[in-house]
Amino acid sequence: MAALVTAQGLPVIPDITIPATATSVSIGENGTVSVTQAGATAQTEIGKLQLASFVNPTGLLALGDNLYQETPASGTANVGDPGSGALGKLKQGTLEGSNVQVVEEMVDMISAQRTYEMNTKVLSAADNMMQTPAQAAR
Repeated sequence: MAALVTAQGLPVIPDITIPATATSVSIGENGTVSVTQAGATAQTEIGKLQLASFVNPTGLLALGDNLYQETPASGTANVGDPGSGALGKLKQGTLEGSNVQVVEEMVDMISAQRTYEMNTKVLSAADNMMQTPAQAAR
């Protein structure tokens, strides 16, 4: 028997134990954890994962490695089954996409760089113009 753990090796709460005879593990969108055991074709439900939401998620204390701790600023956790209420669904075997548009960010960065270069040239030209009358007056 083995315990279901996170990618960092931390145990999942509530504890879900995977039988040693399991040949595959699957997690449904609603958080149901099922296994297929050797010699069986039907899946057996062994537990259920839950999700937590917070009134103020920005108030959570970031611990690193995608771990967060509840604080008075975040409020208490509202725990429920995935897909119910305002909680999202679980997707096994997928990666979360980035919310950054790389091409758009590169264009914005180039634009900001060009603006900086232009402002630097304007200041340099103004500085040169101020030096010419000062040298002529001597």
